[in-house]
Amino acid sequence: MPKTSSELRRLTLHGPTMATRWSVSCEAAPDIDRPALQAGLAHATQQVDAQMSPWLPGSDLNRLNQAPLGTWVPLPPEILEVLVCALDICRLSQGAFDPAVEALVNAWGFGAMRDAPDAAAIRAAVGETSAARSPTHELLELDRAAGRARKHAPLALDLCGIAKGYAVDRMVAVQQQQGVTQALVALDGELRATGSQASGQPWAVAVERPEEGRRSVHSVLELQDLAVATSGDYRHFLQLGETRLAHTMDARRAAPVRNDVASVTVLARQCMHADAWATALLVAGPGDGLALAQRMGLEALWLLRRAGGLVAVGSGRFSQAAG
Repeated sequence: MPKTSSELRRLTLHGPTMATRWSVSCEAAPDIDRPALQAGLAHATQQVDAQMSPWLPGSDLNRLNQAPLGTWVPLPPEILEVLVCALDICRLSQGAFDPAVEALVNAWGFGAMRDAPDAAAIRAAVGETSAARSPTHELLELDRAAGRARKHAPLALDLCGIAKGYAVDRMVAVQQQQGVTQALVALDGELRATGSQASGQPWAVAVERPEEGRRSVHSVLELQDLAVATSGDYRHFLQLGETRLAHTMDARRAAPVRNDVASVTVLARQCMHADAWATALLVAGPGDGLALAQRMGLEALWLLRRAGGLVAVGSGRFSQAAG
């Protein structure tokens, strides 16, 4: 029989992954196998990293990136699930979210290859992502039934804009398999709440003020059976003189995103979707992004940098947001 709320106890677990940390706060039965839950959660994040990391030479993502054109590459079902979602959002966002940005990420100094922009590499990457090239979702063929993929043009894929959200979803699946149905799962800026707290209250999640070098709260969300992800320009960037280069790439411009969006927070049922759409709406900017969110029925909050300070703009439940 399921445990009643009065029988549940708050359990907190955490561990390292993807150069950051994951954490889980859950309402668990006193007799839960804590070591097994810890191990399962850690394995879920490690599996995603091993398959989708652009930094690990032997990852499945890098095998696909390095494969000759037209060659079928066998892939695990997890990365194929993420690639299907990534290509779908790439199509729906008209390229605002594009997984084929690894060459740009490296060329501009944010990847494993270098830590500063390289003019020659940028020119080469611009050529690879030129406007004349077909959309990414037309150049990568996926065969989920056979567990394989192949490229029809030179593509260097980067799943950093979606993989952490997917890892959160995988951790949720692990905890549910072990009977935990009330939890808040977090990995960096991606979170997903299942059920409520033992008190019956939703899980409280802070939306950060997008300020460099400090952490403060802009607002608080109450989540129940919902995921949230935030993308912004204030944590990972390069400073070149007076110019700040955000780590998020705009494949349409073949350059780092450059607009007045400080951060975008998106709500969705799955964290993978929230993660990718947050990136897409950051790249799209406040005008096109808001229209895109409304067209797709997304709930999103933009924090914009204006001369007088931060201004909030939203869609869905955030539509009444005011600066």
